[in-house]
Amino acid sequence: MTEFKALLVSEGADGGFQREVVQRNVEQLPQGELLIRVRYSSLNYKDALSASGNRGVTKAYPHTPGIDAAGVVEASSVAEFAVGDEVIVTGYDLGMNTAGGFGQYIRVPAAWAIKRPKGLPLREAMILGTAGLTAALCVDKLEQAGVTPESGTVLVTGATGGVGSIAVVLLKQLGYRVAAATGKAEQGDFLRGLGADEIVSREELQQGNERPMLKERWAGAVDTVGGDILFNVVKSLRHSGSVACCGLTAGVGFQASVLPFILRGVNLLGVDSVELPLVVKASMWDKLSLQWKLNLSPLCEEIGLTELPTAIERILSGGMVGRILVRLD
Repeated sequence: MTEFKALLVSEGADGGFQREVVQRNVEQLPQGELLIRVRYSSLNYKDALSASGNRGVTKAYPHTPGIDAAGVVEASSVAEFAVGDEVIVTGYDLGMNTAGGFGQYIRVPAAWAIKRPKGLPLREAMILGTAGLTAALCVDKLEQAGVTPESGTVLVTGATGGVGSIAVVLLKQLGYRVAAATGKAEQGDFLRGLGADEIVSREELQQGNERPMLKERWAGAVDTVGGDILFNVVKSLRHSGSVACCGLTAGVGFQASVLPFILRGVNLLGVDSVELPLVVKASMWDKLSLQWKLNLSPLCEEIGLTELPTAIERILSGGMVGRILVRLD
């Protein structure tokens, strides 16, 4: 029985949750057609929620989080994958109620995995991870809705986070003028280094909740925070503008009005990267390996398994900037 290291989150008798790196064996993994030796994962906000006992993410403990994994197939019971294939797994139930990428091995259904695109090494794939996939899906939806670099400035909320920071880099590379919104004023230089042309404070975006409409400002937006900030962005879109919505750190509800939609013809576009059909995910990963290939090293911090508990505390306290790549030695 192959033994491996994994981060295990356990519930104590007092109702608290402990996180520690332990030895496990592959016989403890769930059933699945693919046994994968994980080389890299990444830390996302959903992972931190799972690691802190959030029952809306993970129902049963002990559990190994990690919604992202990239590695090598070590055993396969399906013809589509062979031993030695390099694969990417993101979303579906990985890291939620199925042991995830914070372990050196995962066992998953073949329908969750895609073969690594030739132009995207495993390490780069996990610097992107779910955050990068989501950012790309947001930008793709904006483009499908008619937002172009000539349309005007595109706003990115929560711009220092994983999705936000990658969205800033991608939009800038595609020729857009980018406004980066953040509650971390001290990260202005970081965001400008990623390509932001303008820094917008969180407080500025929180103004005007009581008003049904705000001054036209943005041609489009990638919103990673939700809440009333999201609808203030909707109220600030130029005529026919669009906002792609993918996050909820500022809340799941907002005070809404139909006025921006019927007076300015704006669009609120929902983005999901978890249950997306695999063929759509594969197409976007291909795009990220070719025409949308990015240099994300300026926003990446690499850590090992033993450093994960500290990093999880950092993301829960709002101290994370950019992306955290997890190396599974």
